[in-house]
Amino acid sequence: MKKYTYTEKKDTRSGFGDALTQLGNINENVVALTADVTGSVKMGDFAKQHPDRFFNVGIQEANMIGMAAGFTIEGKIPFAATFAEFISGRVYDQIRQAIAYSEKNVKICASHAGLTVGEDGATHQALEDLGMMKMLPGMVVINPCDYNQTKAATLAIAEYEGPVYFRFGRPKVPNFTPDDQKFEIGKAVVLNEGDDVSIFATGHLVWPAIKAAERLENEGISVDLINIHTIKPLDETAVLNSAKKTGAVVTCEEHNRLGGLGESIAGFLAANHPTPQSFVAVNDQFGESGTGDELMQKYGLDAEGIYKAVKEVLAKK
Repeated sequence: MKKYTYTEKKDTRSGFGDALTQLGNINENVVALTADVTGSVKMGDFAKQHPDRFFNVGIQEANMIGMAAGFTIEGKIPFAATFAEFISGRVYDQIRQAIAYSEKNVKICASHAGLTVGEDGATHQALEDLGMMKMLPGMVVINPCDYNQTKAATLAIAEYEGPVYFRFGRPKVPNFTPDDQKFEIGKAVVLNEGDDVSIFATGHLVWPAIKAAERLENEGISVDLINIHTIKPLDETAVLNSAKKTGAVVTCEEHNRLGGLGESIAGFLAANHPTPQSFVAVNDQFGESGTGDELMQKYGLDAEGIYKAVKEVLAKK
């Protein structure tokens, strides 16, 4: 298996913030909005450098979405950011009507997603957002794995015409993807080629999937490992080719098992190439307070959980 290493851990939200500042310097149509969490979503530098294009609307998420939709009418490219739980659940009606149905070019930027919000607890841990957003017609849904990929994705979605739900996180995670990568919306990244089992991972679960794959390869189990950074549109060609090759699938995500990446892949394969599948995800429950690492371990969203899921699905082949 190809050896993946990292020299530092960085939070994906900083990848977003750094890229947004870069965009502000090269594209005068980029505007930024936040709902009173400027520092948390790393918009501080953009605000300092481009105060005339930065809007802190206060704790008014619904108003922020309406403003963002309005900006697009004048040709602006709004990036609206707050915690994932608030920018998905709290304002779903506004997103559905003012952005998705109206086909507005708004970038919905969701920080602090999943269990790794940690001590903030269940009320702040968005585990349903990917499902909610992928069901909206025309909505692109992106969930990058590290700082570099988040930065590249931020630059890419600015060039894309249409609504995007862009999910990233709070914790510092291994930064291992190339800093000069080209991010292609809807194009999965093959991290390792193998014949025995397919592991499809997204977001914070990509690095644990690499660790699990290394352990499996040491035991003689050949792993086809794929980073699905775009939940919608799903790279159906990559999924189908891998499933046909291995005949066993494991999906990994920091999200509820219901409605996320695993269900997208299961539904596609059921219609095109039925394949045994195991799910590494939160099993239809809320989170709780604890450190991010503690919660990921407790809910089985770690390398050990992925390893066990592979063993389970191989028994079904």
